[in-house]
Amino acid sequence: MLDAIRWDSDLIRRYDLAGPRYTSYPTAVQFHSQVGTFDLFHALRDSRKALRPLSLYVHVPFCANICYYCACNKVITKDRGRALPYLQRLEQEIQLIACHLDPAQKVEQLHFGGGTPTFLSHDELRQLMAHLRKHFNLLEDDSGDYGIEIDPREADWSTMGLLRELGFNRVSIGLQDLDPAVQRAVNRLQSLEETRAVIDAARTLQFRSINIDLIYGLPKQTPENFARTVEEVISLQPDRLSVFNYAHLPERFMPQRRINGNELPEPAQKLEMLERTIEQLTAAGYRYIGMDHFALPDDELAIAQEEQTLQRNFQGYTTHGHCDLIGLGVSAISQIGDLYCQNSSDLNEYQNTLAAAQLATSRGLVCNADDRLRRAVIQQLICNFSLEFAEIEQQFNIDFQGYFGALWPQLQGMASDGLIALDRERIAVLPAGRLLVRSVCMVFDAYLEQQNRQRFSRVI
Repeated sequence: MLDAIRWDSDLIRRYDLAGPRYTSYPTAVQFHSQVGTFDLFHALRDSRKALRPLSLYVHVPFCANICYYCACNKVITKDRGRALPYLQRLEQEIQLIACHLDPAQKVEQLHFGGGTPTFLSHDELRQLMAHLRKHFNLLEDDSGDYGIEIDPREADWSTMGLLRELGFNRVSIGLQDLDPAVQRAVNRLQSLEETRAVIDAARTLQFRSINIDLIYGLPKQTPENFARTVEEVISLQPDRLSVFNYAHLPERFMPQRRINGNELPEPAQKLEMLERTIEQLTAAGYRYIGMDHFALPDDELAIAQEEQTLQRNFQGYTTHGHCDLIGLGVSAISQIGDLYCQNSSDLNEYQNTLAAAQLATSRGLVCNADDRLRRAVIQQLICNFSLEFAEIEQQFNIDFQGYFGALWPQLQGMASDGLIALDRERIAVLPAGRLLVRSVCMVFDAYLEQQNRQRFSRVI
C-alpha cells in the first residue's frame, strides 16, 4: 500500500506554483489551428486498423442557472428548446465520426459532461443514447464505465431511473459546499436533502460508483464551515471525492467577476481547509489518489494505483487510458493515438460547421518523439508517484540521465528538500511531496517556460 501523504507547510509554501493539471501532455495550451479534420480522419483510420477500444466523451453545454465559480464551457439558458438544434448537430457528428471506425471497436468508457447533461429532457436523453448505440459498439452487459455528471437540482428519482435504464452506472455529483452563505455567494443554492435524495436513488438503482465534487477557496468559506461540509459529505459515503482548489481568474472567466474578491479566504485559510480535509478523509478511510482525488480502498482507482496500472487523460484519473478518447460536442477534446484535437468552443460555429456536413475540429496537436517521452514520464509520476528509469530507457531507447541531464540540478534540489527520493535508477515522490506532484511533473514540461503561468491554477 502507498504511504499516506504527509503535510509539510514549508514545502508547500516553496513549491505551491501555478502550473498545468496534466490531463494531457502537451497540454491544451499548446494546441494550434494547423491541426484539422484531415489529421482526425488519419488518426481514426489508425484506430480502426488497430481495433483499439474506445472511450466516448459527450459534452452537453447547457445550464439553467449560472454558478459564479464555473470555468467550464457552458451556455446559460432557461429555454430548453435550445437543446434541439444542438442535438441534431451532435447526432450528425456522431454519424460522421463513427463511419471512420470499426463496429468491432468496443466502447469501454462513456462520459456525459457539461454544462448540465440532465438539462436534456428524458426523451432527448433516450434519443441521444439510441443514436450512440446505433453508431458505436456500446456494451450491453453493464461491464463498461458509463458515467454522467449530475446537478441534484436538475435530477430526481425518475431521472436516475432513466439514466440507469439507458446504461449509466456511475454518477459524479456537483456539491461544492453545503454552507448557505457560501452557496449564495456563488449562486448555487443546493440542499443536503437534494443531494442525499440523488445518492439514495443511485444506491437503490445499483449504480456502481458515486463521486462527489467539492471546492475549497470559495467566497465566505472558513476552515470551520468547510470542515462541516466535509463531515456531512463523509456521512454520504461516496466511493470517490474530488476536492478542487478554486482558482479565481476573473480576467479569463466572466462569471467569476460576480464574485466579491474581498470575500475570498486568505491563502493561509485555504491551506488550513485542505489540511483539515485530508485529515478528515484519511480518518474516514479514503486514500489520496493524487491531484485533488480521493477514493475508498476498494475503488477501482485505488486498486489500479496499487497495481501501477492507473492512467490519466482528459477525463482525469482513469483505468481506461489504453482507449482512444473520442470527444463529441462543442469544445470536446479527442485523444487518438498521438493526436489531440478539439472541437470549436463556440456553439454557433460548432453547429454551423456541422450543418455544412463538416466536422468542427478547430485546433489540436500531433505529438512528436520528445512529447511522447515526456508524456510517459509525467504519466508515471502523476499516477504512481514513482518512475523507473529503466522502463523509460527501454521503451524510448534513451539514456535517461543523459537525455534529461539539464534537469538534474532541479531534481537534486527537490531531493534535498525532501520532495522526492532520487538515485541513478528511479524517482520516488515522497509522502511530503505527493500533494505537490504537479510541481515535480513541471520539471519535465518542455513548454512551460514559454507559457503564461497566469493561465493555470496553483498546485494547492
